[in-house]
Amino acid sequence: MNFLISGTSRVDITPPIGITHANWGAQTHQVSTHNDMPLYVTAAYFQSDKTKMTIIDVDILVITNEKDQEIRSLISDETGVPFDNIRLSYSHTHSGPVAYASDWHTEGNDLVKKWLASIGPACLKAVRLAIENAQPSVTKFSRGSCEINANRRPTGPDGRLFTGRNVNGFVIRDVDVIGVDDLNGSPVATIVNYACHPTIMGHENTAVTPDFPGPMRKFVESTVGGTCLFLQGASGNIGPFDGFTGDLGVYRKAGKILGAEVAKLRLEMDFFPERDRSLKEIIPSGANLGIYKDDPTTNPDASLEVSNVSVDLPCRELPDLKMLEEKFERLRKKIDLLNQDESSPEKLKLEVSHLRKINISINVVKNQKLAARNGFITMRVQAIRIGDAVLVSMPVEPFAEIASSIKAQSSFDNLIISGFSNGHNAYLPTTEAYEEGGYEVDVTPFSPGSDQLAVSACLNAVSLVE
Repeated sequence: MNFLISGTSRVDITPPIGITHANWGAQTHQVSTHNDMPLYVTAAYFQSDKTKMTIIDVDILVITNEKDQEIRSLISDETGVPFDNIRLSYSHTHSGPVAYASDWHTEGNDLVKKWLASIGPACLKAVRLAIENAQPSVTKFSRGSCEINANRRPTGPDGRLFTGRNVNGFVIRDVDVIGVDDLNGSPVATIVNYACHPTIMGHENTAVTPDFPGPMRKFVESTVGGTCLFLQGASGNIGPFDGFTGDLGVYRKAGKILGAEVAKLRLEMDFFPERDRSLKEIIPSGANLGIYKDDPTTNPDASLEVSNVSVDLPCRELPDLKMLEEKFERLRKKIDLLNQDESSPEKLKLEVSHLRKINISINVVKNQKLAARNGFITMRVQAIRIGDAVLVSMPVEPFAEIASSIKAQSSFDNLIISGFSNGHNAYLPTTEAYEEGGYEVDVTPFSPGSDQLAVSACLNAVSLVE
């Protein structure tokens, strides 16, 4: 029989208390007060006779294009895993440290710089250890469902969209799972894909958390065994049903609910579904006992393939950078004064919210300028086939409808669609969403129609590894 070689590892990247912790415009605190759960880098390594590749799951808000290139180059140079065969994914937790050296926070910035500098070496260490732990393995795909998420683009009383809970909006609730066992039947890895913004913990929360992926992984590992990785799905317009809270119990519960579905799928996996189940013998007992053969009759799917496909997405016109930076500087000075006035917390919260929106727009404009060539941004789609499943990833926050369209048009059943990997280029909305407006549309660097170009590129990438 042919088998894949696979291994896993995990490295702790929990930040020091007091690090800049300001991923919400509505918050007034600047730094973390404690760590509720650890943050991790988790790696899975796979190897066949022809190919070797690795998937890395990082508990961080984003990994920028520049940082992605740096980390994947480091891993490739030091381990020999080809650059294009590395998937560097981030969970997108909003209750971790800021993922960049902030321009407006005055507290905790030095800790952020040191923490960010540690991520690359931690990823390299995790991959090295996963390679050292590698052993012959079998894999299997399964799909379930979980309802901790919802469409996050409802309409307010004034007719404008806001970020909340749209119970009638489009949502994907698929729980996609790849299980990996060694040849003795012991769990090696559980790779989980689910679409939900990790925004359960909101502006009132002062603790560093991995949001729901953390307790999900813990539940799966304590129930199933092995190492669990989380891959963020097509959640550009999908968020938690219960979100934006300061109650730590909410994210812990949601993670356990998702973990329970994953554990059920994982425990039910039959890695050798075609078996000889004939009667072997009957043993005399109080009641005669039938003993059956349970021997595999077919080889497991040991496919391991990787493809990378480039697509040029048209840029949209964005606000003037100089104008945004001037507005940002005026607001920053105003906030400095409000920080000294303890009598106006609500006014401070409002102005910080405005500043946050401007800073997001500044980063989108800057990133578009860095990435754009002749009015287009080149996006790299990656498809990885592991056994009977194909994982597709994009360096954007894609709307759920995009994932649904890819699955509907592909002849391959076991597709796992993700964003949040191998860089970050903000949101990729559907063309229809531009008419509706809303936050995601306001901050996308792409023009309408880019979604269909991305779908075609993903289908192309899948066809190369089927």
